[in-house]
Amino acid sequence: MRTPRLNLGVTRWLVPGLHVKRWLGVTVFAVVAISLGISYALREFYLHARLPAFTYDLTLQFWPRWVRAILFISVGVLILGLGLYKLTQSLLSPFPGGDKALVERLYDFRRLRKGPRIVAIGGGTGLSTLLRGIKRHSGNVTALVTVADDGGSSGRLRAEYQVLPPGDFRQCLTALADVEPLMAELFQYRFEEGSLQGHSFGNLFIMAMTAITGDFEHALRESGRVLAVRGQIVPSTLESVTLCALSGEEVLVGESSVPTAKGPINQVFLVPEHPPLNPEAELALLNAEMVVVGPGSLYTSLLPNLLVDGMVETLRRSPALKVYVCNVATQAGETANFTVHDHLEVLDQYVGPGLFDYVVANSNLALPLSPAAVEAGIRRVAFDRRRLAQYGGRPKFVLADLANPRLTTHHDPDKLAQVLMKRVWQRA
Repeated sequence: MRTPRLNLGVTRWLVPGLHVKRWLGVTVFAVVAISLGISYALREFYLHARLPAFTYDLTLQFWPRWVRAILFISVGVLILGLGLYKLTQSLLSPFPGGDKALVERLYDFRRLRKGPRIVAIGGGTGLSTLLRGIKRHSGNVTALVTVADDGGSSGRLRAEYQVLPPGDFRQCLTALADVEPLMAELFQYRFEEGSLQGHSFGNLFIMAMTAITGDFEHALRESGRVLAVRGQIVPSTLESVTLCALSGEEVLVGESSVPTAKGPINQVFLVPEHPPLNPEAELALLNAEMVVVGPGSLYTSLLPNLLVDGMVETLRRSPALKVYVCNVATQAGETANFTVHDHLEVLDQYVGPGLFDYVVANSNLALPLSPAAVEAGIRRVAFDRRRLAQYGGRPKFVLADLANPRLTTHHDPDKLAQVLMKRVWQRA
């Protein structure tokens, strides 16, 4: 079973774009030059030295020179290949994965570095789902994350330490991480007892890194280095904001309270009213080649980002392809009975019509939801073809099977990434 693995590793080194073959060629040239110098020295030695008779057989002089040349070149190439292979194994022995891991990582690094500049806007589970799939297609990914989270561990840390809520950032870090699974599990670990009950290790890690570096953004960058993150994670605004919603005459304060609305949500807004767009987020949007909004909770993950002062204006100035990814299932208390078009109409109320070039939606309505989801009033988000005419061809709608068969209320990361890269990016 060892031979196929070795052959795979050797052939992978020959794949174009690794920037390895040129230096291997330089090495071979150096060996040839040294060999040529030695051959000249030996020829001079043979011409003037008196050698014993047994050297005739030892140096294979009974064969023609061209046969000896082929023999020595073949043996030399084999020994050189064996030496390089063993040297690589020896150098990489302290690291997990061996030479196969090195060539695979090198190949991925070169391929991902050529990927499009993608900005993903959202928060919560939806954004981390998107990042988990899209990181396999591009290493130039920037996640713009909402800072309105006020529930659970993030809410407690935000209230106690007056910092940006770390929960959504933690999920993005683990989604973009290129580390051992155990490290990702460690970051997501949640304490169940004592004074730390309810807190996740990742949230506490980011808080500790903030205290050490003195800055939340710097802490995110350093945390990204620890987890070998592919891309960067940026808050949409650096100001602490509170999401508020109107449902009839009811005023809901705080992101965690919005899903408890007793009726349809009429309006959402931020307090303070005009938090400025993070300059780093603005730069990422203007340099982007594709901007993906969603998936994620419409009112509590997407709109808190889009309501940041300057966000919509920057999106319209950006030359990037703009894509909205609609959820595969409705959310109780937020988007009950919503269709794809209902989601888009709510977004248009806040960002204006014509912002998105593409809308990506799930076509697999036959995949059953779990009994618990059905009992909670969750339904599949349907696509109404009769309403296509009202858009006049913009945005373009892309329908595909995007539902996760294991977690049926969420997107499948790989399916979503494939559709975005092959049916949206490559075609556009």
